[in-house]
Amino acid sequence: MSDFTYATGKRKNAISRTRLYAGTGQITVNGRPFEDYFPRKTLQMVVQQPLKLVKMLEKFDIKANCSGGGVSGQAEALRHGISRALCEIDPELRAVLKPAGLLTRDARKKERKKYGLRGARASFQYSKR
Repeated sequence: MSDFTYATGKRKNAISRTRLYAGTGQITVNGRPFEDYFPRKTLQMVVQQPLKLVKMLEKFDIKANCSGGGVSGQAEALRHGISRALCEIDPELRAVLKPAGLLTRDARKKERKKYGLRGARASFQYSKR
């Protein structure tokens, strides 16, 4: 195994470039501890989900660069990147991660606004009289 394993995770407009090192379980996002970067407990759980699933929470140090989108999208992009990197390290983990839906790129994006409407589907208020 090389010095680190690299994988890219994506969700909506968020992209996470993720590197896994052999280590003690520290997760760093954009140079900050992930507890600071993702202050909500739900987002912290999302980030740690693949590691908890394969019981390797304390085996890897993770350094990630996240850009684009919002905080929630970035957390899910990071989860996708971690899952992909774990599969590169040990292909047998795919049997655990794939059924949990962690390797599938969530392709849902924001629907474009249509002309003549207020949003993607919401229209202006209709007045009969």
